Amino acid sequence: MRWLIERFGSLLAPASRRFYTALEQPQQAQQAVQQRLVKRLRACEYGQALGIEDCTDWHRLPIVNYEDLQPWIWGSNPSSDQPSGLDSQVLTGTAPSIGRSPLTPEPILFYEPTSGSSGPVKYIPYTRSLRRAFNHLFCVWAYDLITQGPPFSTGKLYFSISPTLSDVSQRDNGTTDDSDYLDPWLRWLLRTFWVTSPPSRTVEAFKENLARTLLQTEALEIISIWSPSFLTAQLHYIQTHRQRLQAALQHQLSATRSRLLDSTQISWTDLWPQLKFISCWDSVTAADGASGLRSQFPGVFVQGKGLLATEAPMTLPLVAAQGCVPLLDEIFFEFEDDQGRYHPLHDLQLGQTYRVIISQTGGLYRYRMGDRVRVTHTFLATPCLQFVGRHQDVSDLVGEKLHIQFVSDCLDQLQLPATCFQCLAPVRQPTDHYVLLLDRCDRDVRAIATQLERALCESFHYRLARQLDQLAPVRVLVSNTLVEQLATTKAQSGQCWGDIKHPRLITNCLTEMNVF
Repeated sequence: MRWLIERFGSLLAPASRRFYTALEQPQQAQQAVQQRLVKRLRACEYGQALGIEDCTDWHRLPIVNYEDLQPWIWGSNPSSDQPSGLDSQVLTGTAPSIGRSPLTPEPILFYEPTSGSSGPVKYIPYTRSLRRAFNHLFCVWAYDLITQGPPFSTGKLYFSISPTLSDVSQRDNGTTDDSDYLDPWLRWLLRTFWVTSPPSRTVEAFKENLARTLLQTEALEIISIWSPSFLTAQLHYIQTHRQRLQAALQHQLSATRSRLLDSTQISWTDLWPQLKFISCWDSVTAADGASGLRSQFPGVFVQGKGLLATEAPMTLPLVAAQGCVPLLDEIFFEFEDDQGRYHPLHDLQLGQTYRVIISQTGGLYRYRMGDRVRVTHTFLATPCLQFVGRHQDVSDLVGEKLHIQFVSDCLDQLQLPATCFQCLAPVRQPTDHYVLLLDRCDRDVRAIATQLERALCESFHYRLARQLDQLAPVRVLVSNTLVEQLATTKAQSGQCWGDIKHPRLITNCLTEMNVF
């Protein structure tokens, strides 16, 4: 099988060579991407409405959030006097119609749902060109692993961006499989290596099907997931249900592999003796989880992912770069510093932190991602970017991406007294979960927790994280000393007492307060 892997690598080599050429000339590469985007803008209603003719008009494009583009995504020019029906579509959770869009001259293939900033769901338009950008990232990344990574021999790959479940995703016309992010020709080539589990309608069925699939794949070499907690939860499922799985698979497993399931603590490296590589998030809130996987799989190369979002592929890890490089030949980048100044990619300073703004071929132009990156070093002539966290208004333990406005709306639904201190906080111990902090309450806290959990589950990614057991249920804690304890904790971290504020969402984990 090694010869087939090498042959596959040779097919990916041209994409890698083009990408390395771009890394040697980042300014020229970004100018070429900008020119392609301007050509699209000239041919669509959005660009025409803003008077975009060439790259000198780039400043006419406003820097936007999803809510700014939402009317355009639903096919309505905000300056038009015609009613769009947008409010009813948003309230009912209806996805926009595929086909023509005022944001791009290219047809929309599908809309992919993800968590919204101030609402439950936002729908991201996908075109063939945007899918090719994801495809390009995968090709460059795969070629780097084949040539610079572990010596793969089977190529068996389990690859998951997010599981597709009919009762969870409510995707309408979105992706039905993770391979939908890739072009058909690449899906066809990967069919020999891809490890897939049967379609599932419920979370429990998904876990069961995936457990059986992985247990039957003795030759598994590569696992690519998003959050390390996803794999940890799946391993826990196998450990917990090992006897039932052993009985169900008695004719599909060898005697040796079957005996491994007898152990009260399964040896994962013995279960998958050829596993060589795990790709997952490993920064900020995912750092501990990735370290846990490294300890559970000694000898396996656990590589941190680059910055990848539903909106766009942004950075990718390269073994040779010893870090993450931007996908500069597909995505146009701008970076905002702490003083509100904007910088092109080639102008970034070593050690500085910036907020990411992207423009891509799906119809998102000068779009705030909400991600912050730090320039760690330079590879060839291009800055390497390390993800250091989301915007301060977002809490993100395992990919749930709770925004302060959405959380505030959820808390308003509880109809607690306006004078009551209310704050939702992420907590890591004993397992990842959220706690609603109240200074007083005359209602049943269990009922409040149930109501809040229902409201938070309106967020696509929070609901998914809960149903995959990456997050435990929300808790409610009532104490009349909470405000004082929070203030003390913040003061000890260096904040001045007079500057301390208590937002309705805390975005850094609380682990040292006595109340926990």
